[in-house]
Amino acid sequence: MYQLVNESSLEVEIKKSRFIARCVPISSPEEAQSEIARLRCDDATHNCWAWRIGDVYRFNDDGEPGGSAGRPILAAIDGQNVDGVLALVVRYFGGIKLGVGGLVRAYGNTVAQCLRSAEKKERIERINLKFVVDFSDTYAVYGLITQKKLVKTGEDYTASGVQFELGVEADAAQEIRMRLNDLTRARIQWLDEV
Repeated sequence: MYQLVNESSLEVEIKKSRFIARCVPISSPEEAQSEIARLRCDDATHNCWAWRIGDVYRFNDDGEPGGSAGRPILAAIDGQNVDGVLALVVRYFGGIKLGVGGLVRAYGNTVAQCLRSAEKKERIERINLKFVVDFSDTYAVYGLITQKKLVKTGEDYTASGVQFELGVEADAAQEIRMRLNDLTRARIQWLDEV
């Protein structure tokens, strides 16, 4: 799975219609809506888009025949194995009708080409480990955080100890759990489900 490093755009002309694709990285549905508002061109004939963040996705045909724009854009996103991305395609109608099949190819191929030329990086899946340790074990946890360069996403002091939340790479989670069990002599209380 990949994610975009920055915004990418591509313009193509197909039978006198101009298709301008813009692909941007996003991290939330609210950010997707904000980017759609920023990228859309009000003077264009159509502003069709699709976005995906993990299992959540949306698409819109903006007046094109149903299934001829938004779905092909989403299919191009999925075909390029990109996540956390919004793709918006602006179409300026050139006077020649493309038909549903032509629209599917035009929208899908334009986004696919745009994503192929975009700078991407591999997306590393992270999960959160949540646990509580006794106060006497906190230094061991801090040591492991430093040694493994883990991301601490939460820390809270309670009456029974310190509650931690760590963001770790999914493929290293089991190893980190075992190390924390060893460091605390199994006095750790796990709050997450893995």
